[in-house]
Amino acid sequence: MKMTVKQYLATNPRQDHRSKYGNIKTEYNGTVFMSKKEAEYAMFLDSARKAQNASQRVVSYEMQVPYQITMNDIKICRYLADFKVFYADGHIEIIDVKGVRTNIYSLKKKLVKAQYGIKIKEV
Repeated sequence: MKMTVKQYLATNPRQDHRSKYGNIKTEYNGTVFMSKKEAEYAMFLDSARKAQNASQRVVSYEMQVPYQITMNDIKICRYLADFKVFYADGHIEIIDVKGVRTNIYSLKKKLVKAQYGIKIKEV
């Protein structure tokens, strides 16, 4: 007997489904993060707003910032940075919260460096 997708999902609830790399979606401050580690880093950034040293004091940050990778006007791929952090002394960091470093991630990291001159900081 063939099942529709809806029937399959009804008989196999996804509550027991684990992600490929074991990350657990976590909510912090009204935002759902893809992993507990990512949510913890957002907490760290929020606490860094009170840092005394300007080079460590976070003014603001953006989440899930896209970078398009193109070559000869052809879209190759997209890299999605976990955080873009703005500091009081004016410097900016692109942060990727990593649990598992895949080959695709390593390639995208090199492509972002080549196209934008951005060094991604891994935490």
